[in-house]
Amino acid sequence: MGTISTRIKGADGFDLAAEITGAPDAMPVLLAHGGGQTRRAWKRVTTDLADAGYCAIAFDMRGHGDSAWSDAGAYDIRDFAADLVALASQMDCKPALVGASLGGLAGLVGEGDLAQGSFASLTLVDIAPRMEPDGVMRVVGFMEQHVETGFSSPDEAADVIARYMPHRGKRGAGAGLRHYLRQKDDGRFYWHWDPAFIRNIMAAKRSNPENQEHQFQELSRAAASLTLPLHLIRGAASDLVSEEAVAHLREVAPHAEYTDIADATHMVVGDANDAFSNAILGFLNRHHGPTGSGQ
Repeated sequence: MGTISTRIKGADGFDLAAEITGAPDAMPVLLAHGGGQTRRAWKRVTTDLADAGYCAIAFDMRGHGDSAWSDAGAYDIRDFAADLVALASQMDCKPALVGASLGGLAGLVGEGDLAQGSFASLTLVDIAPRMEPDGVMRVVGFMEQHVETGFSSPDEAADVIARYMPHRGKRGAGAGLRHYLRQKDDGRFYWHWDPAFIRNIMAAKRSNPENQEHQFQELSRAAASLTLPLHLIRGAASDLVSEEAVAHLREVAPHAEYTDIADATHMVVGDANDAFSNAILGFLNRHHGPTGSGQ
């Protein structure tokens, strides 16, 4: 089954790059990646979804990959959430939303705060209203580390990733990694996302360290308002979503379903793609089925 590359419009017409896999009239599944990633993070998942009878729509979030960058630095969670709501509003039926990390937070805010009823269901991939602060800082610290200096070669970038994710081992600087890098005029390779995205996050944390607790409270309120089918998929070895965070989500949203994937970290999809696809398809089939209307 073929994949179509296209451009779609987020909030206020923001230009986003997307790939659509599967029959256009099938139940849509919108895939929102994590911070610093691109639509390629879902490459195998989109095939699994299409083979199961769904229409998978993977896109680059604003400031990432081949999507437009915001001249105003509009990279607040609510900006990403507004894009998701805008995308859903353009579809013939409500999509099931699958959001990893940043994408999950944006979905939580979009459905729970901005426009309830935008999505047919919501799957949070290793993200929850309350997160482990050390895990959060490990992720954003890694992203900030080389944002200004870049890398001398894709091989150097591969070395840095291997140190960040030692459980995977070094995978080399293949074609997949090159999609996450762009070479500038100085000959060095830089991450394929707007540096303003991580600068804004770090600036907010440094200017107001207490703001994190306020954010957790806001996310908890958003989760408590959800009525749609809700699914949390966690990496059992995650340092960002603890068992206590899972318990908190299930307290504020008792109807939430939960899947714990063994031997997976925060990067659940890349660590255990087959187990992840099985979990997501089980949930989608229970609530929608590949021919469901989503409404």
